[in-house]
Amino acid sequence: MSIEIPAGLTELLQGYTLEVLRRRPSDLVEFAVQYFTRLRESRSQDGAGSGGKGIIFDGELVQPEPNGDEDDDDDEDSDFEPPPPSRFSRRVSVCAEAFNPDEEEEDAETRVVHPKTDEQRSRLQEACRDILLFKTLDTEQFAEVLDAMFEVRVQTKEHIINQGDDGDNFYVIERGVYDIVVRKDGVGCCVGKYDNKGSFGELALMYNTPRAATIIATTEGALWGLDRATFRRLIVKNNAKKRRMYETFIESVSLLTSLDASERMKLVDVLGGKAFQDGERIITQGEKADCFYIVESGEVKIMMKSKTKADQQDNAEVEIARCHRGQYFGELALVANKPRAASVYAVGGVKCLIVDVQAFERLLGSCKEIMQRNIATYEEQLVALFGSSADLRD
Repeated sequence: MSIEIPAGLTELLQGYTLEVLRRRPSDLVEFAVQYFTRLRESRSQDGAGSGGKGIIFDGELVQPEPNGDEDDDDDEDSDFEPPPPSRFSRRVSVCAEAFNPDEEEEDAETRVVHPKTDEQRSRLQEACRDILLFKTLDTEQFAEVLDAMFEVRVQTKEHIINQGDDGDNFYVIERGVYDIVVRKDGVGCCVGKYDNKGSFGELALMYNTPRAATIIATTEGALWGLDRATFRRLIVKNNAKKRRMYETFIESVSLLTSLDASERMKLVDVLGGKAFQDGERIITQGEKADCFYIVESGEVKIMMKSKTKADQQDNAEVEIARCHRGQYFGELALVANKPRAASVYAVGGVKCLIVDVQAFERLLGSCKEIMQRNIATYEEQLVALFGSSADLRD
């Protein structure tokens, strides 16, 4: 007996499923009643639903799947031109908007260009030099990102973004110190800070979620903003390609086995890549930790300075371990909040994936317990080599 699926059923259920996954309702039946009632009302108003631009659900505009003739990033507030968008004129809530990163979106009308002087562009390039999200862009894409970015001067105590707001821009820090404040149970708590470098605001744009924290300037500073539409068209689209490329590899990394598929893919979104030549030092013992590494290809050796007086005079290092494809290193200093306990060198040509400390704290919280257990293994190695593991405890 063959059963034919009615036309439109798949799309109908996909839309409902996406809303369930995004909103996580406690009562699926009641949620379904509300969702499909609003959908029916919207279709009645639009003439049997053949030309509507979406339905209003819980006070938000829910976009239908694209039909191939419309620009995926055509938001209600995207038709204005420079001057740069204001942080204080927030975009309306447009959640679960349709976006297919596999579709080509090269229409020149969607490109945004904010003119810059040579001096401004030089400062912008320097600020963006170490931003991991930009590392996998090709030259043309990176140039388009730079064209679309606009300068933002901030004052002390100014709120750049507020927890709970809809995401409008992605920000790269040129200078200034910024507190990361998370409000829980009505109380704001500073959970970290950016000190004259870094970036923030990408997660709300990637996953259509409200801002997860408030960013407050504690000094005067300067930022470079990138509008939502350009960010999603270039960065999200590029990350979709990166996901496909790294999907199988990430599943093989022991560190990430406790994460579900969606969490692993979120990690891929913030990965950067870097190649190292034979003998090149990747991590220096004693330095402050700002990222950790996963070996994509090749081999690295982990070296630690000996504690004997004779060796200290010669600045000798002793090899304590090696890491190969799928293994990771540099996470210990992040978990323990200590300086690097060892140096790491490339053995032959090596390619590594890099996760910076901010992404680590936001996306890998569930992995810290696993990493913590590995400290015992490192201590055993140190005891065998030097008769002490004080470096890891002190």
